[in-house]
Amino acid sequence: ARFSSAVAMPGAFELRAPYRPSGDQPSAIDSLVADVQSGVPRVVLKGATGTGKTFVLANLIARTNRPTLIVAPNKVLAAQLYTELRSFFPTNAVTIFFSHFDFYRPESYAPVSQNYVEKASQTNPKIDALRHEATRSLFERRDTIVVATVSCIYGLGMPAEYLDRATALSVGQRWRAADLLAALREMRYERAAGRQLGRGEFLWPGG
Repeated sequence: ARFSSAVAMPGAFELRAPYRPSGDQPSAIDSLVADVQSGVPRVVLKGATGTGKTFVLANLIARTNRPTLIVAPNKVLAAQLYTELRSFFPTNAVTIFFSHFDFYRPESYAPVSQNYVEKASQTNPKIDALRHEATRSLFERRDTIVVATVSCIYGLGMPAEYLDRATALSVGQRWRAADLLAALREMRYERAAGRQLGRGEFLWPGG
């Protein structure tokens, strides 16, 4: 029931837009597709604000049909790109991956006052869940776009270790109740006390 590298990864990118490439866009798209398919390591697309660079990028993704990582310099731009690409690829996995810290203060020491300040941080559980959704999509399907900030370099650990801590469940799959409970508890899930389900919890019928 564990994930494996043999999991089928269906999916092709389906670009949906109310308009077609125009002006310099068709030639730019053709040039980018040719460079990517021939293995050119670095390609630059230049254009003023509002000239349709994201739409050109969407066409490149659809034409090359590869899982895609887009790294933005900050969360604001990442959120903007995420929203635009979601509208272009409504049937594909467009996900987001950026820092899940709402607050982070590194440890510090002031020699003059001999004052030591401990490291402190606070994470956002909703953003953390989106990070896991992005990671899961990469393992399960090829038609995945991850819009990230530079924090993506930290990732979620080694892929093999991430998969080793996951359990795949599907409709119609047969489990012994004791084995499923053991698998959930091994991943540190806890049984919900009532009918209200929280993150990291599971509902189980009976006593």
